[in-house]
Amino acid sequence: MAVGRKPGSRKAGEDRTGKKRAENRKSGDIKSESKKRRKGMDKPAGDVYREEFSPEEAAERIEGRNPVMEAIKADRPINKILVAKGEREGSIRYIIALARDKGIVVQEVERSKLDAMSVTHAHQGIIALAAAKEYVDVDYILESAASAGEPPFILILDEITDPNNFGSILRTADAVGAHGVIIPKRRAIGLTAAVSKASAGAVEYVPVARVTNLGQTIDYLKKNNVWVVGTDMTGEVSFYDSDLKGPIALVIGSEGEGMGKLIKEKCDFIVNIPMKGHVSSLNAGVAGAIVMYEILKQRSR
Repeated sequence: MAVGRKPGSRKAGEDRTGKKRAENRKSGDIKSESKKRRKGMDKPAGDVYREEFSPEEAAERIEGRNPVMEAIKADRPINKILVAKGEREGSIRYIIALARDKGIVVQEVERSKLDAMSVTHAHQGIIALAAAKEYVDVDYILESAASAGEPPFILILDEITDPNNFGSILRTADAVGAHGVIIPKRRAIGLTAAVSKASAGAVEYVPVARVTNLGQTIDYLKKNNVWVVGTDMTGEVSFYDSDLKGPIALVIGSEGEGMGKLIKEKCDFIVNIPMKGHVSSLNAGVAGAIVMYEILKQRSR
């Protein structure tokens, strides 16, 4: 039986130069120690630890005041800008104002975090995390569906933070023919290099919109005659007993908390995924794939 749709309102580490080096000389291992360091096998601990990044990951970091400023001016898609705490002098203040004018998230962090992230070792107190691909707006997704002569099939990700889950969802979205994905700007991962890799290339084919307010975006979709369905254990009807045909936006909740309360309230209806085993939930990528394929099946009838 199909579910009825209810109309709704639309200490720093051990010193490597003292006692330890003397001990290494005695044992004849000083050459081996140096070789380890060159290979990055012997890293300092604590706050002085410097992460190593692949070329792909390094490519998404824009470091230094002028490079970050020019990237913003050139409208390069940026997920977030990290600024060292206490940095408010000179060009930093201008960069922050410019970023906020363009709706870019600015986050203060300890300088040691920027030191650990930096590839150039000359970040000047600021690092921008650039997106792997340009974002689109919600209208672009709706227009893509209209151009294809199909009812919109949209995914809304509520605070997904794991790149593997996001990448998996993008991969499945491409496979089922979804017209686009909507994500929030805050408390969620963006289109990073790790997400791109996890998507196995699907990031190049699935448009992603990044919005300031998911609730308002859901209201906008409703005004455009799109039904919004949530996935949650509290759903009264299983996904395969629900009517998932027509214009639809599927909400996939975060890995730990699921959908937020406000987002859940804005859904037209909520479906569950029956569970007969001992674990109580599925990860977001798997749960999303299961329901996406049911939507594809129903749309193909």
